[in-house]
Amino acid sequence: MVSGIRKRVTYLEPGMTVGLLGGSFDPPHAGHVHITLEALKRFNLDRVWWLVSPGNPLKERGPAAIAKRMRAAEEIMQHPKVTVSDFEARAGTRYTAETIARLKLNYPGVRFVWLMGADNLAQFHLWKDWRVIMDTVPVGVLARPGDRMAARTGKAADVYRDYKIPGRHSQTLANRAAPAWCFTNVPMSSLSSTQLRAAGAWPAAGRSETK
Repeated sequence: MVSGIRKRVTYLEPGMTVGLLGGSFDPPHAGHVHITLEALKRFNLDRVWWLVSPGNPLKERGPAAIAKRMRAAEEIMQHPKVTVSDFEARAGTRYTAETIARLKLNYPGVRFVWLMGADNLAQFHLWKDWRVIMDTVPVGVLARPGDRMAARTGKAADVYRDYKIPGRHSQTLANRAAPAWCFTNVPMSSLSSTQLRAAGAWPAAGRSETK
């Protein structure tokens, strides 16, 4: 087992489907919990891992200390199928494509699915090696209020339009070969980490959000 998987450790066997929700979680909130529970159901996943990143390469300022964010994430995400992990910090990976490659190396036969909100899909083409991500693992996209149109018309959606799976087939996503992605419309909380920091609910020095 790779070090860094702290709470609710679950043994991963070949053939398992595991969703990966990456981000700074600065701070983690009910919206993250909601999207995780929806992903488990919509994409028929065996597990979801929260990958709490050391920092976000797309942001100039760093987030709060990872130990603080890990503790907060473990407190708010209480589900036996969800693991909060500092894998990226321990593995030394900085970008999502690197993290996925390392996880696939350490867990051969496990079927990983990258999870993201529609807001991230809209700017996905700005991520390092974003095409590698799309070509390596299936991608599950869950819509949040106000993000649907920008995501559907974004560059990533256009480039991979022939590989989009209808929402009604979302439960087959994890077992499909990449590239494959699915956009699901889910009633979402509009709560964001940015709003919580602005309101003073998370007095951290950093200002980094989900990748």
